[in-house]
Amino acid sequence: MRLNKLDSNFLRYLIDTQVAPGERLPTLNQIGQELGVSVGKLREQLEIARSLGLVSVRPRVGIVREPFDFSQAVLAGLLFGLGTGEATFQQFSQLRQAIEIDFWDTAVHHLTSEDKQKLQLLVQKAWAKLKGNPIHVPNEEHRQLHLTIFSRVENPFVTGMLAAYWDAYEASELTRFSPYDYWLEVWSYHERIVEAIVAGAFEEGLALLSAHFDLLPTHPETTMSSNHQ
Repeated sequence: MRLNKLDSNFLRYLIDTQVAPGERLPTLNQIGQELGVSVGKLREQLEIARSLGLVSVRPRVGIVREPFDFSQAVLAGLLFGLGTGEATFQQFSQLRQAIEIDFWDTAVHHLTSEDKQKLQLLVQKAWAKLKGNPIHVPNEEHRQLHLTIFSRVENPFVTGMLAAYWDAYEASELTRFSPYDYWLEVWSYHERIVEAIVAGAFEEGLALLSAHFDLLPTHPETTMSSNHQ
């Protein structure tokens, strides 16, 4: 593989030496001596690698290689584009919908019985929040339900994009002011989607998934802006 487009001595070092996830790296001084690169330059490149989630720096341990998580590489650029208005959440939502629809069949056929039980439990927890006193919006259950459905897709770009979507969804506050009836309808769909998955009615589940995408609000006042913190 040609790595000339990867403008980072530090990242090329990780690749060339095949540092495994969880493995501790030498110090920057040692790496710099081996590569003939200044520690100052490596320190800058280390910070970029940290922002991408590729390494961590732990007290009394040092630099540690982390597992590849594509969502970390996507998220910063995604939030920047949404914050400046050069991209919209609706555009990224369209990409997410296309991914879920395209990978639906692969995803549901690989779910385990434990996965299906988890989905049923998430639906139960969501209804308990929506029908409780006081009422709570089941945001975490919403995220976990969709990510669980696609958790067995062996494609880190797919799972990474979907995880980044839910981080951006939370940041966009798109459903912050949605009425109670909206959440009831959303979770009615989710319950039927899970029932279809458990029953093996995968085509029905896909039709329900596609239909429920239309519920997502797109009001301009709820889109992300640079004034949001």
